[in-house]
Amino acid sequence: MPSSVQLIRAANLSDIAEYAYAATAPAEARLIFLAGSCPLAEDGTTVAVGDYAGQAAACVATMSAALAAAGATIEDVISTRVLVASSDQADLVAAWQVVRDAFGDHDVPSTLLGVTVLGYDHQLVELEAVAAVVD
Repeated sequence: MPSSVQLIRAANLSDIAEYAYAATAPAEARLIFLAGSCPLAEDGTTVAVGDYAGQAAACVATMSAALAAAGATIEDVISTRVLVASSDQADLVAAWQVVRDAFGDHDVPSTLLGVTVLGYDHQLVELEAVAAVVD
């Protein structure tokens, strides 16, 4: 089923950004607010310790599982926020590229942030998302 999310481009804004600047969902859409997806194994340990890209991939997998549990897919995501525990831009870009690639042509509005620390031992990346589906 096609997504109900409409991505909006702004012709007067820079096209260097690898995402849409805005998105909408129809009034009848059910919004799904996902908790931050973390790079955790089933036993609660952090995976890909020290690896920004590896943790980003684990966050995408966690997000995808949470979306599926809510009756949605990555194509239903309307926005994301990527949190990276680093002040080094290269680390942020490493995590972002994995997230960006996972979304493919569905390049939702996103915010990429460098933060001081995240909640789990050895955690470097967290991925927040909001989705919209029409049931």
